[in-house]
Amino acid sequence: MATSNASPTISWPRHRHEARAWQQASRGGAKEDRMLRRITVSLPPIIADQDLSLDSELATDVESAMREISRLDATHGADLEALGVLLLRTESVASSKIEAVEASLDDYARALHGIRTNSTAISMVAATAALDMMINHVTRHDRIELAAITSAHDVLMRDEPGEAPYAGRLRTVQNWIGGSNYSPRGALYVPPPPAAVPDYLNDLLTFANRDDLPVLVQAAIAHAQFESIHPFTDGNGRIGRALINTVLRRRGATTCVVVPLASALVARRDHYFDLLNAYRTGDIRPLIATFAESSRIAAAESQVTARRLGEIPEEWSGMVNARAGSAAAQLLAHLPSRPILSSEDVSAVVDAPRSSIFAAINRLQDAGVLRPLTERKRDQVWGASLILDELEDLSVRIGRAASGSTVDYR
Repeated sequence: MATSNASPTISWPRHRHEARAWQQASRGGAKEDRMLRRITVSLPPIIADQDLSLDSELATDVESAMREISRLDATHGADLEALGVLLLRTESVASSKIEAVEASLDDYARALHGIRTNSTAISMVAATAALDMMINHVTRHDRIELAAITSAHDVLMRDEPGEAPYAGRLRTVQNWIGGSNYSPRGALYVPPPPAAVPDYLNDLLTFANRDDLPVLVQAAIAHAQFESIHPFTDGNGRIGRALINTVLRRRGATTCVVVPLASALVARRDHYFDLLNAYRTGDIRPLIATFAESSRIAAAESQVTARRLGEIPEEWSGMVNARAGSAAAQLLAHLPSRPILSSEDVSAVVDAPRSSIFAAINRLQDAGVLRPLTERKRDQVWGASLILDELEDLSVRIGRAASGSTVDYR
């Protein structure tokens, strides 16, 4: 699937630029920050009715990726609930890592159950909830709506220090990427002024709700346009990447799973940011080609994970002999879809006396099926070791394949 250096370009309007007056809101930074009076903002194109045409080579790559996505979504029957949980978490964790939000898997698992842990793990859990909210909303309403995006942003940012007042609200201030912390001096990118944000988002949503475009191309462009608008004071990257799988779900490309393509993007983080910069110059072919290859890799590796999930119950049978109907057997049956759980979670799904439930937990822990994720005696949380290890391995495999890709995205 390698493309030649002479790949044709795709016609797409570039961003315009305009000079605007600037006044620093509060004193700080260097003298150059305080003296800055003019900035140049970027104005993305209006894309609601924009058309485009793919060359045959790129169209083939996009179709190949879509076949892998369809195969992932359609061929794993009983495994889909467990797989959906796993892929949702994999995608949100990887998306957070693109923003340099890092936490161990065990910290993330603890944070999922409200156990006090580091702030980055809590942020990863919020990213998972935001993605889940956007997917569920479009599944129910069949449209991507601004209210869903702002609600997801509220979930993502309301516990972030200093960001709670802005959670779920479109920005009313000028923001920028890179450069000084005190002004847009030396910024890598200055998004459109805040007054333009609502109209830009309405235009983007019209584009994202169209049905006449190749779905993966639509998702890639919608994401890049969202990042260019940068409608929030913070959290734009994670919400923008959640928009990708939201477009896929609305168009029916997926029905049960998310495609963890952020694991491929984070493997080439600088290249990913270069793609967004290229989009702003009107060069969108690298963006589409990368999304096609990343999605193909992510979907193919996720199918490997689906097969492994199907094999894990048999491995558990070799690790512990649980009598049919026993508390241990009931717990084992629920682990694929609930690989991280507390004693209260177990009590909710296992029909047995509390003493039998704790005996079953201890038995599975001794056998290595479960591992404790905290050291405390009360309010303990356990993880299904083989499933958590597979979650970690899936991200590693996707990243390795993306890093070693021979595709020339130009």
